[in-house]
Amino acid sequence: DMNLPTIETRDRPKGYVGVKCPMFSFTRLRGSDPVLGVEMASTGEVACFGETKEEAFLKALLSTNFEILNKNVMLSVQESLQEDVTHCAYQLHELGYTIWATKDTAAVLEKNHVPCKVVSYPTERGTAAVEGLPNVVDMLKNKEIGLVINIPTHGSKRLEDNYQMRRTAVDYGIPLLTNMNLVKVFADAIHIHEKEGFVGLQPVSLFEHYNKETNEDAWTDPTEFH
Repeated sequence: DMNLPTIETRDRPKGYVGVKCPMFSFTRLRGSDPVLGVEMASTGEVACFGETKEEAFLKALLSTNFEILNKNVMLSVQESLQEDVTHCAYQLHELGYTIWATKDTAAVLEKNHVPCKVVSYPTERGTAAVEGLPNVVDMLKNKEIGLVINIPTHGSKRLEDNYQMRRTAVDYGIPLLTNMNLVKVFADAIHIHEKEGFVGLQPVSLFEHYNKETNEDAWTDPTEFH
């Protein structure tokens, strides 16, 4: 029998991490809300390996044709998550990204000294209350935004506005993140690897990682396949 690690085993394997990234077909599902629930919604997956979680994550993400179109990031999160997202926004700001945010999110960012610009909600187009502010949907349609971060929760109140932001992003081929944990890993990953283009992301196969292992690091007996 192979000496495979048991469920309670920790820190195996050492020296590399695997991350699997799902792929979705929301562009083919006209009108659907591109936000994830408990149902299986992916139509494919990409698994990549790296020396760290961040490296493997970025490799997997980029392998799904995830491409940030420019350095303008649209940020709109539910009130309970606004403090959590502040650090992520600052990491992006440090890399030269311009943060655009809806009114309430912008207020939290400004309070925490994260520079940002305010946009109006989709349903506020043409109203006197937001005169002079660009509308987020118009910016998305004009490809002025390179990445959309919109994180709804059960407490979200602007359901139509959130839906329009997410749906427009998908319809116009703009990357969309809708999960707070994902946003945190994403911000950490590009903060580590982005430097005049992504660096430290050379393709390395699983078997190349195997070859780097010492006999003590191997999952199994050195003569066994693992």
